[in-house]
Amino acid sequence: MRQSIDDQAAAIREQIREHLNWSHSMSDPELIEDIEMTVFRYADQEGVLLTALEMQRMVKRIYYSFRGMDVLQPLLEDPTVTEIMVNSEREIFIEQEGRILPYKTQFESLQKLEDLIQVMVAKVNRVVNESNPIVDARLPDGSRVHVVLPPISLKGPTLTIRKFPEQPLLMSDLVAKGAIDAAGAKLLEQLVVSKINMFICGGTGSGKTTFLNALCQFVPPDERVITIEDSAELQLNSVPNWVRLETRNANTEGKGHISVRELIRCSLRMRPNRIIVGEVRGGECLDMLQAMNTGHDGSLSTGHSNSVVDMLSRLETMVLSGAELPLQVVRKQIASAIEVMIHLSRFRDGSRKVTEITELAGWENGEIVLNPLYIYKDTREMEGVDVKPAGQLLPTGNKMKRVQKLHSLGEPLEQARTDDDS
Repeated sequence: MRQSIDDQAAAIREQIREHLNWSHSMSDPELIEDIEMTVFRYADQEGVLLTALEMQRMVKRIYYSFRGMDVLQPLLEDPTVTEIMVNSEREIFIEQEGRILPYKTQFESLQKLEDLIQVMVAKVNRVVNESNPIVDARLPDGSRVHVVLPPISLKGPTLTIRKFPEQPLLMSDLVAKGAIDAAGAKLLEQLVVSKINMFICGGTGSGKTTFLNALCQFVPPDERVITIEDSAELQLNSVPNWVRLETRNANTEGKGHISVRELIRCSLRMRPNRIIVGEVRGGECLDMLQAMNTGHDGSLSTGHSNSVVDMLSRLETMVLSGAELPLQVVRKQIASAIEVMIHLSRFRDGSRKVTEITELAGWENGEIVLNPLYIYKDTREMEGVDVKPAGQLLPTGNKMKRVQKLHSLGEPLEQARTDDDS
């Protein structure tokens, strides 16, 4: 049986290495030309017949093994691939159009995977080794990288790359994809412009960062915005006065760590109109809530949860993990700071949709009062694994209660509602 192009490339790669001219630093065009000549020569010697397309694939495959991201380069260039999951040098999976699939190509060796990881993290001044086996980084194109090394990862070095489009999706794009309807998108636009504090929640891979980016496109261009992230992903290209802050891991001596919490406190001295925290996971939640409560209206953030109610419980836990406060005080702080919560869900067919828009209408009898504005409802029974979701994000008919900001900007009360009173 005829070998695959990748198998053929692997078989002759080492021979090509020996004959390439490494006596000087070659440019990319020179290297490609040298590889092409060597591949032609060895294909002729081995009696391997290659089509023009196969020859092109083999040359690229070998070139990427010398420069670029090795076997991952074609995946990084493929716009339909949204996530790359490397479990070991011989086990790679991808997410493509919402489905997780195995990728047949493997790394040439464990050393190649380890070298690639070191190149990735070094570009953003991060260090990963046995003493610091977990690290977050990003690629030049903005893709998010998460690395876990042995002995934490038992199969071998684990690499997860979350890709992002060169141009962030607009809310109109999300409407076209069915993630939200036009009426819900219009409401959210009004809420952003009116400087309503909002929190986006959802499970892993539900599209929180993508949705946050889309919301940020509604921020007026005359405002000063500070974004705070573990790995910089947000793209507020429509806001000229935009400052990006990114956390920093400790160095090999355990020094130099800068947390989200420190950056939130730092941002308060930078005269922001809005503060956008990419994600809250712990004690920094209290600092974020305090920022929202101290004149930084229109602030945004995200967090992991299974529902709005679940997110509120998680926020309470986060605050209590970093401060000794009575639970009632914490709940009151949350209810005062966050005005609207948006929940996203990922469905079985891989699609991502807004499933809830809920107003935090206040605080009564020790509990946060929830006022659902939009709820996603199934329109038929779901059967089978691959059935597309057949539901719709529908207005509940409830009116928004916290409309002071909408009134202050001249928004008519009717536009502050989710729909007609009926």
